[in-house]
Amino acid sequence: MAAHRRIITGFSNPSVKALRALREKKHRKREGKFLAEGLRLLTDARECGHVPETLVLADRRDPHPLLTALEASVEASGGEVIETSPEILSKITGKDNPQAVAGVFAEFDTSLGNLDRSSADIWLVAQALRDPGNLGTMLRTGDAIGAGGLILIDDCADPFSVEAVRASMGAVFTQGIAQAEWSEFEAWLRAGAEENGGQLIAASLRDAQPYRGAPYTAPCFVMVGNESRGLPEEYEMACDLRVTMPMKGRADSLNAAVAAAVLGYEVLAALDG
Repeated sequence: MAAHRRIITGFSNPSVKALRALREKKHRKREGKFLAEGLRLLTDARECGHVPETLVLADRRDPHPLLTALEASVEASGGEVIETSPEILSKITGKDNPQAVAGVFAEFDTSLGNLDRSSADIWLVAQALRDPGNLGTMLRTGDAIGAGGLILIDDCADPFSVEAVRASMGAVFTQGIAQAEWSEFEAWLRAGAEENGGQLIAASLRDAQPYRGAPYTAPCFVMVGNESRGLPEEYEMACDLRVTMPMKGRADSLNAAVAAAVLGYEVLAALDG
């Protein structure tokens, strides 16, 4: 199947406007697509089996074997290749110094039913996480610790925003992503616990024990809360294990993504040991 290839030279081209609109959540949801930028990130996507539907290339770019492989994959899948100026690519991505390539992907199905909890020993869970940078960092952390994915509870930032995708450094393509309300997640977790297990843990000051040496069991779901409010008490009390991390300075809490990383690595060490 041959790819459709064309050249765009005008800022007012309808395709430029459509691509640029993917930076806004309402347009992403309407189209069911999202934007990713950079050769490394798009290469990670291709190696994970995700080929962009549309590939946008800067017409002034250095040749690279990975870019050649990416173009070949898009052509083989019958996608679209657009060549344009770096200035127009900058308008599309919203970056003053964009990389030479961007891609448009279909959004993934983020229902809980798509997750197989038995496929990994660790899962990350975020409740009402509002910062897309934190969300992307949690995806990146999940990839680093071998987590199965990230489950977003209640009203979280959009995992397919340009900022979250960029912060994930490609992990948006390696990690499972699910979105659910708390009640749906809790029911899903407990319904499958007898057969497949599922320990829910959270950093907390309520009836908590030190995070070092705590009795972690797989599959372990590491949950963090909103950046400013933390987890609701109801959610914390529903956890199987609440742990506390020492704070020896003046700060009374860690950044949500940092807390997830600290706990994630501790769980990894405990389960591997």
